[in-house]
Amino acid sequence: MSVIPSAFGDATDGPELATDEPMESVARSAPVSSRRASIQAELRRSRPDPEDLPPGSCVAAGFALRPGTLYLTPIMSIPSTSEDPVARRRTFAIISHPDAGKTTLTEKLLLFGGAIQLAGEVRAKANRRQTRSDWMGIERERGISVVTSVMTFEHAGCVFNLLDTPGHEDFSEDTYRTLSAVDSAVMVIDAARGIESRTRKLFEVCRLRDIPIVTFVNKMDRETRDPFDLLDEIEKVLALDTAPVTWPIGRGRAFAGTYDLARTMVRKLDSDVEAPMLPVEGPRDPLIRAMLPENDAEAEAALDEIELARDACKPFDRQAFLEGHLTPVFFGSALRTFGVADLIAALAEFAPPPRGLQAESRYVDAHEAKMSGFVFKIQANMDPNHRDRIAFMRVSSGRLTRGMKAKLVRTGKQMALNAPQFFFAQERALAEQAYAGDVVGIPNHGTLRIGDTLTEGEDLVFRGVPSFAPEILRRVKLNDAMKAKKLREALQQMAEEGVVQSFVPYDGSGAIVGVVGALQLDVLVERLQNEYGLPVSFESSRFEIARWVAAEPLELRKFLDAYPSSTAVDLDGSPVFLASSAFTLRYEQERWPQVTFSDIKDYQRAAA
Repeated sequence: MSVIPSAFGDATDGPELATDEPMESVARSAPVSSRRASIQAELRRSRPDPEDLPPGSCVAAGFALRPGTLYLTPIMSIPSTSEDPVARRRTFAIISHPDAGKTTLTEKLLLFGGAIQLAGEVRAKANRRQTRSDWMGIERERGISVVTSVMTFEHAGCVFNLLDTPGHEDFSEDTYRTLSAVDSAVMVIDAARGIESRTRKLFEVCRLRDIPIVTFVNKMDRETRDPFDLLDEIEKVLALDTAPVTWPIGRGRAFAGTYDLARTMVRKLDSDVEAPMLPVEGPRDPLIRAMLPENDAEAEAALDEIELARDACKPFDRQAFLEGHLTPVFFGSALRTFGVADLIAALAEFAPPPRGLQAESRYVDAHEAKMSGFVFKIQANMDPNHRDRIAFMRVSSGRLTRGMKAKLVRTGKQMALNAPQFFFAQERALAEQAYAGDVVGIPNHGTLRIGDTLTEGEDLVFRGVPSFAPEILRRVKLNDAMKAKKLREALQQMAEEGVVQSFVPYDGSGAIVGVVGALQLDVLVERLQNEYGLPVSFESSRFEIARWVAAEPLELRKFLDAYPSSTAVDLDGSPVFLASSAFTLRYEQERWPQVTFSDIKDYQRAAA
């Protein structure tokens, strides 16, 4: 089936990008799409009477089929009885701008999947349940996610590995690493604000990794922008084709449910989450009319909108989705657990199973017999009573079994996997076996680091888990000098975990910590106090920029000897140049053309 041009007009008549105005004012000021009338007129001119078409026919303007005919491209769904354990896996992340409803949607997906009995709230009252995915004290205090939570559950014959990523830009490094471990992503968009800056940046990371994206337009029960304008903004800002699968019946206070454009069925807003969808004859079915306001003009406008969406919007093409060129769009309200059923069904039906990964030496297929995997996250002290340290590993191929021995490629040494664990946020359970696509936790005492590769013997090094140069450099101030050794150990563990980056100057002065955003410093203070009993503060450093340096051994040694007070080593012993300003950095780059100054460092490396 061919793909038609966008039904939403050219690139010159789109809406303005989301502003910094309050949500209500943005929703009120959003222009009603003037394109709908012209689209509808064009459809009427170019579309033959559907009754004159044979079953399965389509017309050029929107692939409008006979009423009740599916127009989704055939989907190779995975039956629940699939004997291939890899094909049953769905590993995905949820990405969004802060406050778009990402963590709430995570809770409701888990609730619908049967993993929890009562979904939590991001900001819970005293007698209400808090979220499972935001388990750290600072997360519950501020109502934001600051670490990636991993949750594994089974639903509809599929095993889902859900990774709830931090939305705040100060924790972008954790998010980037997490996106290296998923096969697809759910992009949550606020229906009143549309595409926001953080959403755009995270989408670009997904595009670089060729990650297919499913879009969930959230908060449809509040004041919203025109759905056509939202689709148009996605297409223009993200250069991503859209294919709505469901369409809202009413908006804001009048939001009453969704219409399934493919199956000609309706889901009511106040129905039970497990209730089946109701079949209808089309947008003009009396059941839909009864769901809309009594005002004839408002109801007629809503019905016209559904008809227009059915006739004018692109059909879903699974191949284009898997290639990252098209996103299916669902509408709903995570807070009211509406639209979640359709979303999780879509992930089970057409999200990709685990894909192969490119290693340094070769391509590793997910169905290979031998186990391989890479560590993308370290989390310490999830259980403060036991001072534990967990490495989160994405299984890339083969089967991991409890008690097996694996080779840590970075050191060349064997390590026993005696207690691999599946996680449900802070809770955990022993994993007797895991397959490609699964995310497992491996308890260790500093043996594993971010980016490490584990195999059954082969020297593989997976790429794509980078470390970024920090944007803020600070010295840690400790009031009690007797605890200096404890502070060094704590900073090393925090650096191994990726909370901060630690740089030790060659001249023997105190360690410098580097972070991407100021909120990371707050997290560091909170964790050092609560987990290590170390009250600390920060003082300014004379350095503003850090860059990893590399050159031929003699040239590198000469450079480091020339600047002992402006160079340091990071956690892995890699040399780092610390500059007081951008001018100083440019000056040294010109003076030392044989030295490479880099703001990105790849974690992975093989044993010498």
